[in-house]
Amino acid sequence: MDPRIARTRQSLQQALFDLARERGLDEISVADIAERAGVNRSSFYQHYADKDTLLADAIDAVAEVAGADLPVFREITPEPPPILIGYLKHIEENAAVYARVFGSHGSPVAVARLRSRVLAIASAAVATVEAPPLDDIPAEVRAAGLTGSVLGVLEAWLAQDPRPPVETAVSWMWRMLLGPVGAELADAATDPSTPAGRRAATS
Repeated sequence: MDPRIARTRQSLQQALFDLARERGLDEISVADIAERAGVNRSSFYQHYADKDTLLADAIDAVAEVAGADLPVFREITPEPPPILIGYLKHIEENAAVYARVFGSHGSPVAVARLRSRVLAIASAAVATVEAPPLDDIPAEVRAAGLTGSVLGVLEAWLAQDPRPPVETAVSWMWRMLLGPVGAELADAATDPSTPAGRRAATS
């Protein structure tokens, strides 16, 4: 990408993210974003068709700079991974933005992008661990259900006042992600015939 294009996009992303810290998304106009970014309105539309897509990109960019992202796990463990704690800390530091994204005047595009990432994680969880009570439910349906639960936990946590600690939110989210497979994971972690059990025995 042309460095000038990249700089303009970055300026627009940072401008909207900063404005979203200060006020509701429906109160932010394209003119506001352009003014904060130091460009004109036509420059905005040269790079983005709408405010929602810009916000989704802005959230991705800020998370990347912070080293916080939702990974697709190759292995699902009974305890939440440290990287998830880091991601929730990033959300807490930018709680005003994320709360507005999920709010009644939020950003459908940003929520949809986050949903797709959580769905990838939920799909990995469903594919990794057997859950006999749910075997008759198609894997994609189980993954979709888990995704809704995880996003619901995130939205509810952001709305609480006072907001519980990050570690509490991570525990809630991970337990919802594991769902009915949690017991199977806990058993596997102590079973010496499983990789998780062997690791626990040698630690």
